Amino acid sequence: MSEIKPSKTLDVRGLMCPMPVVKLSKAIKEIEVGEIIEVLATDPGSLTDIPAWARRTGNEVVKVEKGEGVFKFYVKRLK
Repeated sequence: MSEIKPSKTLDVRGLMCPMPVVKLSKAIKEIEVGEIIEVLATDPGSLTDIPAWARRTGNEVVKVEKGEGVFKFYVKRLK
C-alpha cells in the first residue's frame, strides 16, 4: 500500500469522548469525497469511538497507528 497522504489533519489530543468524534464529524465535511483526514487523538476511547462513527456514517478508517500516547487515524470520506 502506498503512503497515505491526508488532505487535512485534525488534532484532538487532550480531548475526551465525545469531542474527538464531534470534531471529526465537522471536519470531514471540509474535505472532498475520496480524500483522507488524519486524526491525532490521545483518548483511548477513540480507538472504539472513531471506527464505530466511521461505520455508522459510511466512511472508512483506512489505517490506525498507535504511537507514544497518541493514536493516529486515517479516515477516508466516502459520502
